[in-house]
Amino acid sequence: MASRFVDRAVIHLTAGDGGNGCASVHREKFKPLGGPDGGNGGNGGDVLLIVDPNVHTLLDFHFRPHARAGSGKMGQGGNRAGAAGDTLEMRVPSGTVVMTEDGEILADLVGSGATFVAAQGGRGGLGNASLASSTRKAPGFALLGEPGESRNLVLELRSVADVGLLGFPSAGKSSLISVLSAAKPKIADYPFTTLVPNLGVITAGSTVFTMADVPGLIPGASEGKGLGLDFLRHIERCAVLVHVIDCATFEPGRDPLSDMDALEEELARYTPSLGGDLADRPRVVVLNKIDVPDAAELAEFVRPELEARGLSVFEISTASRQGLKELTYALAAVVEKYRAEQPEPEPEKVVLRPMAVNDAGFTVEIDPEEEGAFIVRGVRPERWIRQTTFGNDEAVGYLADRLQRLGVEEALARKGAVPGSPVTIGDVQFEWEPSTPAGVAVHMSGRGTDVRLENNSRIGATERKEARRIRRDGPDGVEDESDDE
Repeated sequence: MASRFVDRAVIHLTAGDGGNGCASVHREKFKPLGGPDGGNGGNGGDVLLIVDPNVHTLLDFHFRPHARAGSGKMGQGGNRAGAAGDTLEMRVPSGTVVMTEDGEILADLVGSGATFVAAQGGRGGLGNASLASSTRKAPGFALLGEPGESRNLVLELRSVADVGLLGFPSAGKSSLISVLSAAKPKIADYPFTTLVPNLGVITAGSTVFTMADVPGLIPGASEGKGLGLDFLRHIERCAVLVHVIDCATFEPGRDPLSDMDALEEELARYTPSLGGDLADRPRVVVLNKIDVPDAAELAEFVRPELEARGLSVFEISTASRQGLKELTYALAAVVEKYRAEQPEPEPEKVVLRPMAVNDAGFTVEIDPEEEGAFIVRGVRPERWIRQTTFGNDEAVGYLADRLQRLGVEEALARKGAVPGSPVTIGDVQFEWEPSTPAGVAVHMSGRGTDVRLENNSRIGATERKEARRIRRDGPDGVEDESDDE
C-alpha cells in the first residue's frame, strides 16, 4: 500500500477580498437633505497556518493545495457596514517550515498554537458617509474593497526530534527505534524498507526524548542517489546524531570505518536551511548486530579507533536487547546537556516601528520602457488606485486630492514631469495634469462629477431634465400634436 506520509507540499492561497463601500443618500419624507449614509465594506478574511498537535503530516495539503478565505460583504445604506469575511484556519503539524517558492524561510512553526498569517485579507472600502467632509458634504462615490493577497507557498515538515538515527540501508535503525519506543516501523531484510521518517518517544528515568529514523543513506546521496538526502531535513533540529553501523554486513568493500566516513561525507554536503551546522552536533556510534559472532569480533576490533576520534561507542543487539539500556541512558544524558545549554525562550515582544517623519511612503522612478514616462511606487498610492472607481469623475478627483496631499505631484515635478507625461501607478497609467491644491474648492460641481476633468461625459441633472422636456414638448417648447391628426 502506498505511504500516506507527506512532508512537503506546495499550496496556493488566496485571502478574501474586501467588500465595496456604499454610496447612498438618506431619503425620508420631510428630510430632503438627509445626507450620505453609505456604510463601509467588510474586511476580507485572512488565511492562517496554525500548529495542531493532532496533525502529523502534510497529506491534506497534497490533495487540496488550493484554499481561499471568505470575502467581505458590501456596505449598505442606512450606515450599515458589510460583514467581514470568514478567516480560514489551516492546521499544520509542529515543525512545519513555511517558505517562498525561491526558498526564503518565512516562518518556522513549532509548538501547539503557533500561528502564521499566510495571506492577508483585503481592506473593505469606505462608504460615502465616511468620506464626507466640510468641503465634500455629500460624496457621490465610495471606495472599492481591496483584493485579498494571493501567495504560493512551500510547506516542509521537519520533525521535532532530539535524536536522529543515520545509517546505511538495513543497518538496523528501524529495529532500534522499535525496541526502544512504541513506534512500529516496517522491518524487513531488504534495503530501503524505510521510505518515510519514523518518530518514537523514549523514556530513560525522568528524561523523555524523541528519536527520528530516516531512510538509509548511501554514497552519492547528495547527487540524488537513494532516498535519504530528501529526508535529512528531519534531523536538522536533533540534539545528537546516532550512527547505526551494521557489523554483520556481507557486502564487499564495506566495514564500520568506511561506512562511518561515507556517512560523514554525505552529511558534510548537506546544508541545513534552519541554520547551524550538522558537523557541530554531538555524535554517538552504535555498532549493531553483535549477537552474530563475527560481528562481535569486528566491533571489538574497530571500537578503539572510533573512540580515538573522540566518539562515544556502544555495542548493541536489537535481537537480544544487549547494550540497549546503556545506550538509552547515555542518549538521555546528551539530550539533557543539550537542553540545558539552550537559552531560555523569551516571551515574544511587540515591536512598534513608526514611520519616519520625512518618509513619504512612495518613490518616483523614470520608466525605463517609455521615454518621458514615470512610475510611482508605494503602498498607499497603489492601494488608492485599487480603491478608485475610474468611471466616477468625483472618485477620480478625490484620488487626485489624496495624491497631491501625499506629495506625489511635487515629486513628479522635481523628477522633470510636465503636463501630459505618462504616469503609472499600480496597474493604471494616465496622463499627468497638475491639479488644484487639495482642500481648495475653486469650482462647485454636482455629485459624481469633478470639473477638473476635461473629458467629463457624465450627464448632469439639468441636461436630463432638458432632454425630457424636449421629448415631451418638442424642440420649440410647443407640445407635439402630430399624433392627434
